Amino acid sequence: MDHWDPKITDGLAAHREVILFDNAGIGASGGETPRTIEEMAEHVKAFVDAIGLEKFDLLGFSMGGMVAQAYTERHGSTVRKLILVGTSPRGGDPTEFQAEVSQRARGDAGLPEMAWLFFGHSESGQKAAAEFWERRHAREIDRDPPTRLDSIMAQVAAGRDWLRPDGERFARLRNITVPTLVANGSRDVMLPTINSFYLQQHIPYAQLIIYPDAGHAPHFQYPDLFLVHAKLFLEA
Repeated sequence: MDHWDPKITDGLAAHREVILFDNAGIGASGGETPRTIEEMAEHVKAFVDAIGLEKFDLLGFSMGGMVAQAYTERHGSTVRKLILVGTSPRGGDPTEFQAEVSQRARGDAGLPEMAWLFFGHSESGQKAAAEFWERRHAREIDRDPPTRLDSIMAQVAAGRDWLRPDGERFARLRNITVPTLVANGSRDVMLPTINSFYLQQHIPYAQLIIYPDAGHAPHFQYPDLFLVHAKLFLEA
């Protein structure tokens, strides 16, 4: 949870209750990290049931966006609206920068790695990355522990499994029938931006926003603008 930009979470919390959730084996959450996205989605269901949520808005970023898709496909009656950021559908296009992404996306990634992966590579994009990095480290008390190596490897396995289509490519997206906002940067080097277009084309009630000169995490690069768009979508 400490990887999230507090400007986003605090901004959303200004108008609604926000629940941040670390899946099994991640952060301070116990248990073993599942090796498929669908199993991760069932842990979300267990969490939702445990705290008694009946209807809620769901936001997922990156692998969390994959989990949010799998959850909504299976348990869509509990989701009012869905926001997917910097993510891809099952069977989506892999990155052409796999070697560099693997090298940079480490558990101890610093600002240079995060800036290359998550932000636009222009001067303004890198400036936004430095500002995000400062916000990200503002909280110094009760921080999440680093993700364990076994959990990282389980996430890698889940990501590789997600690359394989299950039957007709993208057909399962038709089962997501809630209003959906898809957002990404114009050059996502981790999960190519074309995947966001696939999501918008195959989820029946989806709309798409592409942020200019941005990478994998456009909501961290343009937090104020993203909050305006998210609030408009959620309250419309």
